[in-house]
Amino acid sequence: MNTGNSHHDAAIQHLRDATTQHLRDATTQDLRDGATRPPTDADRTTLVVGGTGKTGRRVAERLTARGLPVRIGSRSGRPPFVWESPRTWDAALDGVGAVYLTYYPDLGFPGAAEAVGAFARTALARGVRRVVLLSGRGEEGARHSEDKVRESGAELTVIRASWFAQNFDEGFFAEAVRSGEIALPAGDAVEPFVDADDIADVAVAALTDDRHIGRTYEVSGPRLLALADAAMELTRATGREIRYVPVTMDAFRTALTEAGLPLDFTDLIELLTDGRNAHLTHGVQEALGRPPRDFADYARDAAARGAWKR
Repeated sequence: MNTGNSHHDAAIQHLRDATTQHLRDATTQDLRDGATRPPTDADRTTLVVGGTGKTGRRVAERLTARGLPVRIGSRSGRPPFVWESPRTWDAALDGVGAVYLTYYPDLGFPGAAEAVGAFARTALARGVRRVVLLSGRGEEGARHSEDKVRESGAELTVIRASWFAQNFDEGFFAEAVRSGEIALPAGDAVEPFVDADDIADVAVAALTDDRHIGRTYEVSGPRLLALADAAMELTRATGREIRYVPVTMDAFRTALTEAGLPLDFTDLIELLTDGRNAHLTHGVQEALGRPPRDFADYARDAAARGAWKR
């Protein structure tokens, strides 16, 4: 009988029992004291810059529905986020792990690349890893902005979007649709209008799934429409006549001035009229495994919500 080994084994068991009890006691005390484990990426907040806009609002709603913490980056946010005031950026980025990044009025506008580049560097310095950037198809200025964000070292996904269908009910053209006359200097140019809900779905996938890191998705709707075609779909959806009226660029500039909008919006019209985006892309299918929504479906749903009630 080896009594020495028995004593040794008993001592080891006693040490194990004591260690287990200590861990239980420590865990109980941590819970009492409110101690928490270090946050994982999934626990950290997503900052939605432009979180009250067409796509940002939809991204925030989808993340919230998943139970993920969201902070709205806007002038009215808490804390506020103001592009022209970099001193507001730090507070907005506190505890943030990912960013959905949009820039108003457009990434192709003068100064946009410098602003988003500086913001991306600040975000990475504050611990942000993932950035999903909303960009535009066919815009050289927007590509420059993409490069500036990429240079920050972020885990970047870029979404290059066509004109939003929602421009007709949530944007500059909403009042024109209500009046029954859409006046633009676009001639017979065609555009594959993309639904903002599709953009939001792609953005949320990119924010929550590592498979999308490093990807660039060019998203469009499933068919090309001239503005006369869009007006016809709006007519069907609303049950009253909506006409497209071609106007001169000078007349459009006057309308922009009267609406208090930047004259740089004429650059966006050129994207429509010069044909560079007059083709379909498959980013929605690539990112989500499903086809994009058609403009007719968008128009029907918007009309059912009362988007164009006068």
